[in-house]
Amino acid sequence: MRLDAYTHLFPPAYFERMQQHVANKGAIKRWLNLPTLWDVEARLRMIDSFGDYQQVLANSMPAVEYIVGPDLSPELSRIANDGFAELVAKYPDHFPAFIASLPMNNPEAAVAEIDRAIGDLGAKGVQIFTNVNGRPLDEEEFYPIFERMAHHDLPIWLHPSRGPDFVDYKSEKKSKYEIWWTFGWPYETSAAMSHIVFSKILERLPTLKIITHHMGAMIPFFEGRVGPGWDQLGSRTNDEDYEGLLKSLKKRPIDYFRMFYADTALFGSLSGTKCGLDFFPVEQIVFASDCPFDPEGGYQFIRETLRVLDALDLTPEQREKIMGGNLRRMMKLS
Repeated sequence: MRLDAYTHLFPPAYFERMQQHVANKGAIKRWLNLPTLWDVEARLRMIDSFGDYQQVLANSMPAVEYIVGPDLSPELSRIANDGFAELVAKYPDHFPAFIASLPMNNPEAAVAEIDRAIGDLGAKGVQIFTNVNGRPLDEEEFYPIFERMAHHDLPIWLHPSRGPDFVDYKSEKKSKYEIWWTFGWPYETSAAMSHIVFSKILERLPTLKIITHHMGAMIPFFEGRVGPGWDQLGSRTNDEDYEGLLKSLKKRPIDYFRMFYADTALFGSLSGTKCGLDFFPVEQIVFASDCPFDPEGGYQFIRETLRVLDALDLTPEQREKIMGGNLRRMMKLS
């Protein structure tokens, strides 16, 4: 049974409540034209069309903390997680698990929601985004969230978050040509991973499991810059003691980056998938499609990702691990 680690869905009650708060009505128009994002029956038909295939459910963008302030985000997160728990209970053959949404702009409530979603609802992990309304994840205020997930020994799914307001040039008012998405998202994920590494979160929490979206983003391709390049951390900087930071690390920077997990959501890129497999141990790679954000409403990303994985020269044991074994182990699914 192939288990898709990362698919997005709006639970019906959450979708209704969320729309009341979203200021950008243009996004709602796009969502309404994508029924597999919110129509459960349409999603079930899609899953059935692929045979021995199941999906792990995650909320879709925008992040809860982007929609509402810290006073309302805990309630909105609870509505989402309650909705996912209902879907998993009703359709276990299609959705064996879900990952919880967190109110990241309210860290204390986020820790409480971790315990509630995992302990009461049966969530098998959580989804966080690469920044919290522009704030990096290694701010000390967010550390208890990582610490709590290490305590539960369940994964964090790390999703990029960046919009047109992240400009590419100082003279611009916004990022043009959707560069903020095409190249900005992989950069955003790579930057978040870097903050996690150099703030020593992985050193403090060595059992923490973080699944990086889109096969570890830029890290595998830029292995040479991450490796020998960051072995010289501090050689280009004179206003920060990065050389001291480098010496204080117990391992090379690149060895911490290999501690991350990665999913195969590369939209059908064979070369990109091979690059990720060369960088990450096979035990740390999980099959994921990023359904349903393709021109066919999810069908294309699933089909093309499966095509790429079928084309790889993998042993039966390696294939079983990637297609579901690794994820079931991490989520403690039977």
